[in-house]
Amino acid sequence: MDRILKAARTSGSLNLSNRSLNFDPITWDVPTEVYQCLETTGEGENWWEAVDLQKLILAHNDIEVLREDLKNLACLVVLNVSHNKLSQLPAAIGELTAMKSLDVSFNSISELPEQIGSAISLVKLDCSSNRLKELPDSIGRCLDLSDLKATNNQISSLPEDMVNCSKLSKLDVEGNKLTALSENHIASWTMLAELNACKNMLGVLPQNIGSLSRLIRLDLHQNKISSVPPSIGGCSSLVEFYLGINSLSTLPAEIGDLSRLGTLDLRSNQLKEYPVGACKLKLSYLDLSNNSLTGLHPELGNMTTLRKLVLVGNPLRTLRSSLVNGPTAALLKYLRSRLSNSEETSASTPTKENVIASAARMSISSKELSLEGLNLSDVPSEVWESGEITKVNLSKNSIEELPAQLSTSVSLQTLILSRNKIKDWPGAILKSLPNLMCLKLDNNPLNQIPLDGFQVVSGLQILDLSVNAVSFREHPKFCHLPQLRELYLSRIQLSEVPEDILNLSNLIILDLNQNSLQSIPKGIKNMTSLKHLDISNNNISSLPPELGLLEPTLEVLRLDGNPLRSIRRPILERGTKAVLNYLKDRLPDQ
Repeated sequence: MDRILKAARTSGSLNLSNRSLNFDPITWDVPTEVYQCLETTGEGENWWEAVDLQKLILAHNDIEVLREDLKNLACLVVLNVSHNKLSQLPAAIGELTAMKSLDVSFNSISELPEQIGSAISLVKLDCSSNRLKELPDSIGRCLDLSDLKATNNQISSLPEDMVNCSKLSKLDVEGNKLTALSENHIASWTMLAELNACKNMLGVLPQNIGSLSRLIRLDLHQNKISSVPPSIGGCSSLVEFYLGINSLSTLPAEIGDLSRLGTLDLRSNQLKEYPVGACKLKLSYLDLSNNSLTGLHPELGNMTTLRKLVLVGNPLRTLRSSLVNGPTAALLKYLRSRLSNSEETSASTPTKENVIASAARMSISSKELSLEGLNLSDVPSEVWESGEITKVNLSKNSIEELPAQLSTSVSLQTLILSRNKIKDWPGAILKSLPNLMCLKLDNNPLNQIPLDGFQVVSGLQILDLSVNAVSFREHPKFCHLPQLRELYLSRIQLSEVPEDILNLSNLIILDLNQNSLQSIPKGIKNMTSLKHLDISNNNISSLPPELGLLEPTLEVLRLDGNPLRSIRRPILERGTKAVLNYLKDRLPDQ
C-alpha cells in the first residue's frame, strides 16, 4: 500500500480496483491513508513535490462505506466506486466541486444525497444498477452535465429541475419504471444526441420530440407506446430508431422526413401497414417482424438502400412465402414491378411567382426562406431584399451561379444549394457572408474547389459536398475549417481520407459513404469528438485498431458494403460498440 500511495502522490492518480485489498474487516471501509493521501508523505519524499489526488479508482472491491473524510480530496476530478457494496453515499460528495466524472454503478444505493447538486463541475454521472427510485432535484444544479446513465433502477420520473441540464448530450435510462418523458425536458435538452429509454413503461411520446434535431440514436423498444407524434420528422439527424415491442398500430407520414435514418426497428407491434410516406427513407435495416401486415405497398420496392428487411410473423397474403423469406433484393425487385405506370392526376398548382411571394411573406417572421424545387435558373431578388433572413433553401433547382447581390445577405447563417447546376466555387460571394455556419453544395457539377477555397468560410460548422465527383482532383485545405462539426463527402471518388480532416478536433459527424477508400488511417484516433462515422460502401478490407480508441464517444459506425475480412460477421452484427471494443482489444500493449 505504501508503494501505491507514494506513486499516487507523484501522479495524482490512485487505482485500487480489483486488488483484493485488506480493507478494514469491521467496517469494510476504504483505508484511512487514501483519505489522507497528501498528509502521509513517506521517507525520502519531499512534501512540496506531492500533487493533489485527481483520479481515484476503487471499482470491483467489497467496499460498504465511504466516509465523510472524502471531503479531504477536494481536487478529485474522477471518482469510480462501481461494483462494490455501497448502500449510500456521504454528504461530502457535494464538496468535491472539481469532480467531473462520478461512477457509482453496480452497488446497492437506494438514494443519492441532495448534496450531489453541489458537485457543480459534474459532466458524467453513472448510477446504473442500483436501487434508486428517483434522482435528487438538486441534480438540476449540475449545469455542465452532458452524460447521465441511470439504467436498471426503479426510477418512475426524472426531476423537473433537470430542465437546467441544457448541455445533456447522452441520456441512458434503460430498464426503469418511467411512464412519461416531460415536454419541458425535451424542450431544454436541445444538445441531446443519444436517448435510450427502452424497457420502461412509456405510453406516449412528448409532442415536441421533434425539437431534438441533434438526436442521432433513439431507443424506445420494449415500452407501451401506442403512437408517435408527427413532430418526429424534426429529428433530422436521427440515424438509429428503435421502436420494437410496443403497441403501435400506425405510423405518422412525417417519419418519412428522417432523411439520415439507416436503422428502423418496428418489430412486435400492431402495425397493419407500412406507410407509403415512409418508403422514401434510405434505410439499410428495417425490421417489421411480428406485426399485422397483410401486404406491402409497391413503393417499398424503391427503397433500394435496404440490405435487410425482416417480415416474419406477419399475415402477409399478397406475397409468396418464398419472396417474404428470400433475399431482400428479390422482394424489392418484385415490389417495383408492381408499381403503376398510369398517368398521375394532380390539382392545379399556383404559379412560380405566387409561390415565391408567399414564401417571402412567411420569411418575415421566421427569417427562413424556402424556394426548394421550383425549377429556378436564377436566384430571385427576394433572397437578399429582406436583409434579415438567416436561412435560405434553394435546393432542387437549376441555378448555375450565385448573383453578386447575395453578398449583402450578411445575416445569412444557412445556405442550402443542393441539387443545382453550380460549376464554380462561389468564393467571392461566400467571403461576404461572415455569419455563414451551414453550407450545402451536394449534387452539383462543381469543377474544382481551390486549395485555399475554405479560407473564406472558416466559420462553417456544417459542410456538405457530397456527389461532386470532379471537385476533388486536389484536396482543398480542410485545416481552414477549425469549427467544423459536420462534414459530408459521400460519392466524390475519394481514394484516401484527406490527412488534414483528421485534425478537425470539433468534428462530430463525418460521412465518407460510397467512395473508393481502401483503408482508414491510424490518425483517426485524433478525432476525439466524433460521434458518427459513415464509411459504408467503400473498398475497405480492414480497420486500424486505433479506431477502437474512439469508444465510447463514437456512437454510430456504419460499415456495410465493405469487403471487411478482419472482423467476424457476428461481431459486425452486434453493432458499433462491439466493433470498437474488438478493435481496442487488438491494440498492441503499450
